Amino acid sequence: MDHQDFVSPQGRQLAYRFTEPMTDLTYVWLSGFKSDMTGTKVTVLEGWAKQQGHGFLAFDYSGHGVSGGAFEEGTISAWREDALAAIEHLTSGSLILVGSSMGGWMALLSALALKARIAGMVLIAPAPDFTQKLMWPEFSAEQQAEIMQQGRTLRPSDYGDPYPITRALIEDGEEWTLLDSEIDLTCPVRILQGQQDPDVPWEHAFKLVSALKSDDLIFTLIKDGDHRLSRDEDIERLVQTCADLALQLG
Repeated sequence: MDHQDFVSPQGRQLAYRFTEPMTDLTYVWLSGFKSDMTGTKVTVLEGWAKQQGHGFLAFDYSGHGVSGGAFEEGTISAWREDALAAIEHLTSGSLILVGSSMGGWMALLSALALKARIAGMVLIAPAPDFTQKLMWPEFSAEQQAEIMQQGRTLRPSDYGDPYPITRALIEDGEEWTLLDSEIDLTCPVRILQGQQDPDVPWEHAFKLVSALKSDDLIFTLIKDGDHRLSRDEDIERLVQTCADLALQLG
């Protein structure tokens, strides 16, 4: 797919696709860990947004997709910087942030930094704090020792080759944890979560319900849904959720 590039204030080459808004809303897609902007959910949502005249931004974090940099050098701090750089450099006006998995964490962190511009959020299997609360406890004592002593371990993946998890990623993630205190966001929030998700247990995502200050929050649990929520009916639900939010904000 065609893309453009820009260099962030931190000097990282970031790839993106952007559609100018004809309405006063721009949707921003925030991908998951090791994911990129070529996935089915993002491309279908992008097509819908274009049809509706809404703006749409998708980009790859550094070390992901066709952006520059090495994945192994990435941290939550760096990817948050990438997200803010893309949003601030490429968009204007009101935003609906759509975050999948780690992208849910990025959406929350971006919204906290850009509160005045955030009209709403749609979070798919959101994984805030995953480095501390999901990933680290899953590692064996040997893997934890390997991370602390050698600086990295390889983590098997259901979606491809094993990938490196670094000590820098784990330690940096702790700086950005959100779930242990109130998250001071009051915009409308919609959460879509599969009950059969092996990567982000629904109970983890549900913690956002009490953590988020927003009262306009709907948590949708899809009983037979997995982590990716990429079936036709899942994507239809995602598009409808985004459409309903635009209508509400109308």
